[in-house]
Amino acid sequence: MIVTLLGLTAMPLAQATPALAQSSGSQTQSAPAAVRVDEGYLLGSGDRLRVDIFGVPEYSGEYQVMADGSVNFPLAGSVSVQGLTLRQASATVAKRYSEYLTRPVITISLLAARPIQVAVSGEVSRPGTYTTTLNDTGIPTLSRMIQMAGGIKQSADLKQVQVSRRRPGGSGMQTFNVDLGKLLRSGDLSQDVQLRDGDTVIVPAATALNFAASSDLANSSLGASFDRPISVIIAGEVNRPGPQTVRGETIAVSDAGATVTPGQPATTRQRLQAPTVTRALQQAGGITQRANIRDIQVRRTVSDGAEQVLKVNLMSLLREGDAKQDLILQEGDRVIVPMATVAVTPEDAAIMGRGVISPELITVNVVGQVERPGAVQVAPYTTMNQALLAAGGFARGAKRDRVEFIRLQPNGAVDRRSVDIDFSRGIDQAKNPPLQAGDTIVVRKTGFQTFTEGLGQVLSPALGIFGIFR
Repeated sequence: MIVTLLGLTAMPLAQATPALAQSSGSQTQSAPAAVRVDEGYLLGSGDRLRVDIFGVPEYSGEYQVMADGSVNFPLAGSVSVQGLTLRQASATVAKRYSEYLTRPVITISLLAARPIQVAVSGEVSRPGTYTTTLNDTGIPTLSRMIQMAGGIKQSADLKQVQVSRRRPGGSGMQTFNVDLGKLLRSGDLSQDVQLRDGDTVIVPAATALNFAASSDLANSSLGASFDRPISVIIAGEVNRPGPQTVRGETIAVSDAGATVTPGQPATTRQRLQAPTVTRALQQAGGITQRANIRDIQVRRTVSDGAEQVLKVNLMSLLREGDAKQDLILQEGDRVIVPMATVAVTPEDAAIMGRGVISPELITVNVVGQVERPGAVQVAPYTTMNQALLAAGGFARGAKRDRVEFIRLQPNGAVDRRSVDIDFSRGIDQAKNPPLQAGDTIVVRKTGFQTFTEGLGQVLSPALGIFGIFR
């Protein structure tokens, strides 16, 4: 940016010495290109300026802003330009030279800018102070500084990003809000403001999470990177509760961005998806058959110490394909899967059993008079009747009309009851309950079988003696 103060031709005083001018080179050489900055750029220590005094080339030249914010000019002496815009600095220098020149016309341009320091805090991956320099594109923008800070977390409020900066001349601070949501949704570049030295960027936490905006942020260049695993805590109705390390899933996509199925010939590239609730549940061994997936909670502590509580309904994901329910997680999240207070319906059991959040197999015990007694691996929500068939069905001498069902409850109590057998019955909590990991089914012997086995034990010594005589 070049600023010119118009006036009459400057006339040097007779006693002025041209040798006082601090020019860095001959006026016949081509002047270095000026750095493009906005009108609000404030000068400071380290900036290198080009000062042209019309009609007085011996006083024109390149000058450095000193550590105290001043510039030493020939004849005019030390002039403070700290915190001034280029236009204000031109006016200040012209006023000083007016004591020696008649209506001086002075042009000041920026040749090389000092490094710019910007503080970024709030819901970013790496809050702190960042230093950058001007380049051919001009002043660093808000999006560039956010990227330097590691990107915005999922807990952020994109509509209320704050930028605080000094007013020109050092008269206090001013703060204004920026809606980065408009930049992501509609490409509104006016929201990607240029930053200045000493600016402070604050990314606040959201009071209510917008699930759709969460996905947009994760897929943008402003979102926090998820190329590293995150640590979360999974509690409640999962098979392996506790701390988990969750990584994003790598998928193959075409050059057009579409997901590529295995074996499909196409020019592909790898893309890393963000770690989500379903990914974390898989890492924790999947949900148990007691889980209430309609009311999962994600508890998230934000930068100011407050806690966000987010509700997730994974049944909507499994039933209607509502992808926004698969919430994107961030470092330190706590996922709580509550216990269902009502019995699962056959329809829900079928959906949950096929879902990605359920384990592929659970282990139950079928003991007693079956063909293959012992531990049996079955699919989640398998019924008691199906487990009996998986164990080979009833063996000879089994009591076929009734079995004993044993389940250890989470509170330590034991649910032990007799259940009538009816292989034509569907899922029924009382007559054909869906099994949970660790359940035990006991198939008793008939009374006659028990009698004959007992008689055999009594008579076996005598039968042995008769065998000796034979």
